[in-house]
Amino acid sequence: MKDRDRSNGIANALVSCTFCHGTGTRIVRHGREVNCGCAFRAIFRACYGRYKACAAVQGSPGLTGKIQHYCRQSGRPHAGYGFKNTEFMADFYLIAKRVLTDPLEWGVFALHFLARADWKICCQQLRIDRGTFFHTVYIVEQKLGRMYGELEPYSLWPLDEYFTPPALGDKAPTSTPAIQAVPERKVWKVYTMAAA
Repeated sequence: MKDRDRSNGIANALVSCTFCHGTGTRIVRHGREVNCGCAFRAIFRACYGRYKACAAVQGSPGLTGKIQHYCRQSGRPHAGYGFKNTEFMADFYLIAKRVLTDPLEWGVFALHFLARADWKICCQQLRIDRGTFFHTVYIVEQKLGRMYGELEPYSLWPLDEYFTPPALGDKAPTSTPAIQAVPERKVWKVYTMAAA
């Protein structure tokens, strides 16, 4: 969800939110509009619900989650297979691992969301009180919801765009390559004179 995307903010905003009152945006210093945290938490909860559903499918025998997709490569149709459930679970985990740099936030995420422990067990394991735990849960949900919605070029949210392959005529989003090609260097041969 981009900063100016009001329709997505309204669709995900909590009607009872005391900051945005269901609009998805709130006004901060100098009259600047920003997206409200309740919309980001809703994005995270939707992605987390899909993560749990994918994890349930992974554990079931016979349900691999393999789908066939079509794309264009070099001007002609190309069919391929992908494990979208597994890819989504890996993306969900790796993005969280990259974003949550605070050990407390990662601990709450790993115990509460991945291991599905309740708040009492999390508080005992992390040696924190109940208020700190729920405050950290809200921070984690807001940080990850923002990242899942704003990741470029392939965000995890909206979920239907992630799990639906592009149509045959659509092009993949262009982005700058992370690793640029290094020009080939000439190799100089070193000759040594053999001792006579």
